[in-house]
Amino acid sequence: MYLMPMLIHLDSNMLPEPIQQVLQRVQDRADYMPAWQRDKVLTDNLGPSWRDLFTTFNEVPIAAASIGQVHSAILKSTGQPVAVKVQYPGVADSIDSDLNNLSILLTASRLLPKGLYLDKTIANARTELAWECDYIREAEGANRFRELLADDPVFVVPEIIAHASGKQVLTMEMLDGVAVTKVTDFTQTQRDWIGTQIMRLCLREIAEFHYMQTDPNWTNFLYNASTNKLELLDFGASRAYPEEFITPYVRTLIAATRNDRQACHDLSIELGYLTGMESQAMVDAHLSSIITLAEPFMLSSPDLYDFSNQTITDRVRAFIPVMIRERLAPPPEETYSLHRKLSGAFLLCARLGSSVPCKALFIEAVEAARRNGLKVE
Repeated sequence: MYLMPMLIHLDSNMLPEPIQQVLQRVQDRADYMPAWQRDKVLTDNLGPSWRDLFTTFNEVPIAAASIGQVHSAILKSTGQPVAVKVQYPGVADSIDSDLNNLSILLTASRLLPKGLYLDKTIANARTELAWECDYIREAEGANRFRELLADDPVFVVPEIIAHASGKQVLTMEMLDGVAVTKVTDFTQTQRDWIGTQIMRLCLREIAEFHYMQTDPNWTNFLYNASTNKLELLDFGASRAYPEEFITPYVRTLIAATRNDRQACHDLSIELGYLTGMESQAMVDAHLSSIITLAEPFMLSSPDLYDFSNQTITDRVRAFIPVMIRERLAPPPEETYSLHRKLSGAFLLCARLGSSVPCKALFIEAVEAARRNGLKVE
């Protein structure tokens, strides 16, 4: 039942096409839970008088996903429209058994190459999915982003209603925006602006905040036409990155923008991507993938990088078979979530057809990191 959200933590490009198709069908199907079951979750989390918290509570969900559904309501204490996210019962308890079954399935079928380090991938998914099932943790992530982006002129983070929330229920301010990928009449100027802002946020998360909302789901980015702001949703996958990881990682990106392969090599050993004992084919593929990923931010790149014609993701994908075959160590665990979000930002810009001043955004992010004391040089 819950295999889809677990498998999205794997690199989908590594999954055979038949499995991808099945998983997509599972992801697209989201069933509502019956009212009695929903009410039990609300009672367990908010108490038997939970309805007294709301003037109105829409019985029909306005959205449903793999681990929960969302209801609209009016908060009685303030008259504020809110969204109430209710988790399906048993999701968290099912994770371990589902992941164990998944591991057995993929191991027995021999569909995944050894270089994917399935055990580590499964362990990472287990941790991150447990985070996403903890709505108290998600509330903390949303509150942290409200603080980090308090002075940002573009991004809006919903207010969390603490007294109407619990570990399996999360009540937040209702946002009025529309998912950026569902708007069909954006002008090119708007597409460029949205892509620029999303890339700016992603770089700030890496270099300045060291804290990232790592779910790249495009429906988590809403555009509010009346305010011309971008509204952010779903902070269950938010996480911090320790300075001992983020410092050499940012240095690696800087080296890549300068096409400094030796520095990228040395920093990759420091980070744990390489051991120093790899074949030349593995080293070349790894370094080339880093340089390719950094292409939009290079000093030699155009001032406006046109993502409508980007081939970065395809070119990086071409290096994967060699790296899977020749890899001697799994990547740092931080990589799974960070690269998922970074690649998601690239793909969203490509889908929007945005032209983005990536080079200037990267320089700005590095300068902010330096001002905050990160030793980037």
